[in-house]
Amino acid sequence: MRLLKLIPDNTNIHFLRWRVPFYAVSMLLVVASWTLVMVKGLNYGVDFAGGQEITATFVGDAEAPVAALREEVGKLGYGEPVIQRFGKPNEVSIRTKLPAEAESNPGAAQAIAKKITSTIKAAHPEVRIDGVDTVSGKVSGEFRDKAIYALLAAMVAISIYIWIRFEWQFGVGALFSLFHDVSLTLGMFALFQMEFSLQIIAALLALIGYSLNDTIVVYDRIREDLKKFRKMPLPELLDMSVNETLARTVMTSASMLVALIPLLLFGPESLFGMVAAITLGIFVGTYSSIYMAAPILIWLGVSGDSFVKTESEIDRQERLARERSARP
Repeated sequence: MRLLKLIPDNTNIHFLRWRVPFYAVSMLLVVASWTLVMVKGLNYGVDFAGGQEITATFVGDAEAPVAALREEVGKLGYGEPVIQRFGKPNEVSIRTKLPAEAESNPGAAQAIAKKITSTIKAAHPEVRIDGVDTVSGKVSGEFRDKAIYALLAAMVAISIYIWIRFEWQFGVGALFSLFHDVSLTLGMFALFQMEFSLQIIAALLALIGYSLNDTIVVYDRIREDLKKFRKMPLPELLDMSVNETLARTVMTSASMLVALIPLLLFGPESLFGMVAAITLGIFVGTYSSIYMAAPILIWLGVSGDSFVKTESEIDRQERLARERSARP
């Protein structure tokens, strides 16, 4: 039986021929992503924004009356509510801030939630309340700070690890690649105003891990080729290394997508944002391993000399160890 190969053997694609245009496009996307985050902001869930979130479903095929709900809940005096459809047209999320006295008083928070749900049910008898979540502003702020620290710590730790294992140029390349991947994912959430919660932080950490794994495979092959072909021009060597790992990269990404796409299309709405972040991360991570992590080594001036010196020192130490063990 003949095996199916997504990538033919001995591919020779000149990826780095287009490194400058692709870098320019990537820089524009990163700038656009952070512009969206600063201008539109992220649609924080209750985990990060604090307050109350009430999810409701309007029984039947009619769309949820967002405008009417905004007016009815707004009249209760708890500030301007954030009301959005999510999932199906008849499903809606109603988020309101809690008064300062209610943040530390669970009874007061429950009374406010009951008042809001009673108002909605009185105006719309066909509505079904699916859930009520309450998070204080102090707790949500701590969640948000710890989530940011976790992302930054993961990226820095990964860069230090690659710096120690390879050379400092590789650490910088990996850090830039991870920054690129996370930036584009945040840009997607800002553009589509998808809810940004603790689940999405978990997805970003998974994305960092996947992108790192892909980048290390490419970097390992680059390091091996730098030892073997010291006289080869660096762009040609990087092209060769990327082509040698291309089949593995594509098969790994395809295997992940086989599991993710059905979950994205048919999975529960509560997991949609998390799965969307990981799915985008598969494409972005694969792209950045080829067009971000590898070409930056040219501009950072990486060479095979340091690896050759390291290997020579290791060989010398092994030879001395063998001589010592052979002595009577």
